[in-house]
Amino acid sequence: MIKKQPTKQATRMQTQANDQQEVVTQSQQASKYALNQIVGNGTFGMVYLATNSQTNEKVAIKKVFQDKRYKNREHLIIQELNHPCVIKLKEAFFTQGDKGDDVYLNLVMDYIPDTLSKVIRYYKKAKQPFPAVLLKIYSYQMFRALAYLEGIGICHRDIKPQNILVDPNSHVLKICDFGSAKRLQKGEPNVAYICSRYYRAPELIFGATEYTTAIDTWSIGCVIAEMLIGEPLFPGESATDQLVEIIKILGTPTVEQVKQMNPMHKEFKFPQIKNHPWNKVFQKFKPDPLFVDLISKIMLYPPRERLRPLEALSHPFFNEIRDEKFGIPNVKLPSFFDFTKEELGIQPEIAFKLTPQWYQQKRI
Repeated sequence: MIKKQPTKQATRMQTQANDQQEVVTQSQQASKYALNQIVGNGTFGMVYLATNSQTNEKVAIKKVFQDKRYKNREHLIIQELNHPCVIKLKEAFFTQGDKGDDVYLNLVMDYIPDTLSKVIRYYKKAKQPFPAVLLKIYSYQMFRALAYLEGIGICHRDIKPQNILVDPNSHVLKICDFGSAKRLQKGEPNVAYICSRYYRAPELIFGATEYTTAIDTWSIGCVIAEMLIGEPLFPGESATDQLVEIIKILGTPTVEQVKQMNPMHKEFKFPQIKNHPWNKVFQKFKPDPLFVDLISKIMLYPPRERLRPLEALSHPFFNEIRDEKFGIPNVKLPSFFDFTKEELGIQPEIAFKLTPQWYQQKRI
C-alpha cells in the first residue's frame, strides 16, 4: 500500500503546531527571568536588563521578532562563540507575543553595564582626555576579539562604540550585537550596504560585494581613533560624504587602490587631494608616536595592506601590556594572554611574539 504524502498545508499546520508547542515549553524557561528595564532598542527589537530568579544573576536579554520561515543568523552565529573578548550566549528560548501568532526569540547573555560609546561620551563631557592606559587595554581586547572572529571565519560587519561593552571595574571588554554578522565564504557575494556609516570601510563605499574581515579591522581603527579624539574620525553625512571625509585624511585613492578595493568599480572622479599625515591629524591630542604608527598601518585603502589582528597585537604599541609589571593600582585586570587556538591559528608565525616569557614560565 502506497503511503500518502502529507499536503503542503498539512505540513505547514504541523510545523505551526510544533512551533506553538516549542513556545509553550520554552515559556517555562522565560519564567525564571524578571525583566528589570530596557537598556537598548533598535530595529531588531529590545535589550532588557533581567534577573535570573534562581541564581540572582543579572543578565541581558535581547528580544527579537522571529520570522519562523527563516533561521535567525545571529542565533546560529552567537551560539558557537566562545572567547573572553566576545559576548557569550547563556541560553535562548522563544516566547509568545501579544498577538497570538507572534513569536520572539530571546537571547540571554552576560550583562555588562557600559558601552564604549558611553565611556567616550563621559570623558568628552568632562573635558578630560581618554586615559592612555584604558585606550591601550581596550584596543588590545578589540584586536583579540577580531583575531578570534577571523580564525572562525566570521565577519561582524557592524563594529562601532555602541556594540562594544566594557566593565567599568575590571575593564573587561566584549564585542556584542552579531545581528549583521556573517560567515564569509570565498566567491559568495555579500551586501555592500552594511556597517554603520562612520565606521564603514572604503571598499564598502565603493560597492564591493566580495570583501574580507579587513572591513572589521577598518572599523576598529575608527573606534580606536575615536577614543583618542572623543568624536568620530570620519563623520560623513551620506555615503559620498563619508568617502570625502576619508579622502581628506588618506588623500585621493589611486586607480590601482580603487581596483584593490573593488575590481568591478567604474571610473570615479574626485579632486586630487594629498594625504594629511596622521601625526598632524592627532597633533593637539599629543598621542604616543607608537599609537600613530599603529593607526597608520590599519587605516589604509587596500584591504590586504591593513594589519591583520594578530599583527596589530604584536605591534610595539602593546609592548607595555606584555610587561610583567603592567597594571592599574587596585584593579584586577582581565587576563591578556589566555589565547585560544582559533585566535592564534590564522598566523601561527606571529603567535610566539604575543605571550611574554615571564607568563609562560609562570604557567609551567
